[in-house]
This record gives sequence, structure tokens and C-alpha cells, in this order.
Amino acid sequence: MLAYLIRRLFAVVIMVLVVLFATFTIFFMLPKWAGQDIAVLFAGKSSGAEQLAGIRIKLGLNDPLLVQFWEFVKGIPMGRDYANGNDVTHCGAPCFGYSFRSEEPVWNTLKDALPVTGALAFGACVLWLVGGVATGVVSALKRGSIWDRAAMTTALGGVSLPVFFTGMVAMGIFVHSLGWVTIAGSLSTDDSIGTWIETMILPWIVLAFLNAAMYARLTRATMLEILGEDYIRTARAKGLGEQTVITRHALRSAMTPILTVFGLDLGVLLGGAVLTESTFNLPGLGLAAVQAISNKDLPVILGVTLVAALAIAVANLVVDLLYAVIDPRVRLG
Repeated sequence: MLAYLIRRLFAVVIMVLVVLFATFTIFFMLPKWAGQDIAVLFAGKSSGAEQLAGIRIKLGLNDPLLVQFWEFVKGIPMGRDYANGNDVTHCGAPCFGYSFRSEEPVWNTLKDALPVTGALAFGACVLWLVGGVATGVVSALKRGSIWDRAAMTTALGGVSLPVFFTGMVAMGIFVHSLGWVTIAGSLSTDDSIGTWIETMILPWIVLAFLNAAMYARLTRATMLEILGEDYIRTARAKGLGEQTVITRHALRSAMTPILTVFGLDLGVLLGGAVLTESTFNLPGLGLAAVQAISNKDLPVILGVTLVAALAIAVANLVVDLLYAVIDPRVRLG
């Protein structure tokens, strides 16, 4: 088990470094190779040649690509100094650079957005995992029944409807017409739990509706396949109760593909649910990324991308460990 864990951790580190290097190259080197000056994005087109030259020195834009990348990576755990002669600006760890627009540390933006995205991802994933898997199992056990047809029809609607459409309809009904919930203009860690729940409940349901539909269909298809296997018939022939057969044998086998999809979905959500946060104006990583793209704020985009890559890598690491718990044969792979 320890060797398996070490292999997976090594793979995660390599993957994050590769993603970071590719993203860093795209954001900071491709514009330079295309003839666009990064210093102009930072200082504005009205800046003079002397000011732009100083910015290039301070940000290290004249250094080779590998040197710039190494300084960026080293600054995340250790902090970094941006220096041009006596003009020195210290960026404390974790340092993701400074925003081109607000000139504030990127980490401040990420730190404010992470709790919102984390709360959105956690609440939605609990709803869609429990609701989707339960619906899929019941539909498989009651194949062809009214429940099965109704559940799969609803699931088809959930898969087909985009989040922004479902979110706008939900806000029109439950916020503006009925007034059951409110959408806060901003969220912070100083707000009460009640404020967070009231603000998040509708985004949770809307986001969970889309994903629960996919999980219901996946669970149903997997369960139908597994229930026809020989070992399930053998378990029943031995006299095991139906509940034991379903929970300890069929559902356990069905969890492998569900965990695979869940790891990817959770990682993407932790990296920023762009459409959901934009629809409900939630100040999370997704909304921060959209605003940074509009403003050509490259350090913020790079920071969000790194957090997203790390979230996906960690989520898949957890899934790999759960594989080993569910199926010990995985440890030998």
C-alpha cells in the first residue's frame, strides 16, 4: 500500500509541474514570441520606454524561460523578491505574483475566492452523489417501472439543460417570484452560516441537478450490468438477503466507474465552477477567472489554473486510494 501511495504521489507531482510549465509558457512566453510586450499589459500603453524597461527587469521578463519558470515555482513555497536596483517588492509565500490590474498579490484573490468555490463544490457534490446514486440504484432494481421511466426522463432533462439556463429559471421562480431565497451580492468568512446556506442552497440544487442526472444514468447502467453477473446469482443462490447482495456485492462493484467520474467532477469544481458562479454572481475562482480573462490579467489566470490543476490532481489521488480500498487488486497495478 505504501509503494502504491508513493507511486501515485510522484505521478501527481509530475502532472502538476507539467501543467504549470505548459500554462506558464502559454501565458507569459507565447505573447512575447508573438511580439506583444508583457510589460505593457502590466503598466498600460501610455507608459514610457524607461518605465517599461524597469518593469521588465523587476518582473524578470528578460530572463530565459526556464529561469522565469523556476523563480515562479520557487516563489510559491518560499516567497519571492521583485527587484530593480533599490526598488524591491517582497511577495510573501505562497507567491503567485501580482495582479496586472489591482497590483495586489494574486494569493489575496485566490484566498478570498477559495472558500466560496469550496463551499459550492462540497454542498453540490454531496447532493448529486447521494441523489444520483440512490436514484440509479432504485431505477436498476425497478427496471421498466413508472419510477424508472420518470427518473430517467428527469435525468435526460438534467443532462440536456445547461447550468446557466437552469440557474436563470430557478432564480426567476424561487428568488424573484416566490422570494423563498435570496442571492447575496458578496460572501466572506465573516458571514454567518445561515447567510452562506441561504446564498448557496439554490446554486447547490441547480449544480447538483445537472450532475445527479449523469450519475443516475451511469449508476443504473452499471448496476444492470452487474446484476446479471454470475457472482451475483451465486450470492443469491447461497441464500444471502437481497439487501446484502445489493449493498455489499453489486453496489461495491458499481462504485468503481462512479468514483472515476466523481474524482474528475470534484476536481473541476474545486478549480472553479465557471458557469454556476457567473450565473449566480458568486465570488469564487470561476468568476475570478472570467474577470481576469476579460482584463487580460495573466498572473490571476495562471493562479486559478494552478489551483484547478492541483485540485484535479488531489481529487484523482483520493480516488486512486479509494480504488485500493474497494478493490485490493488495484494496489498491485
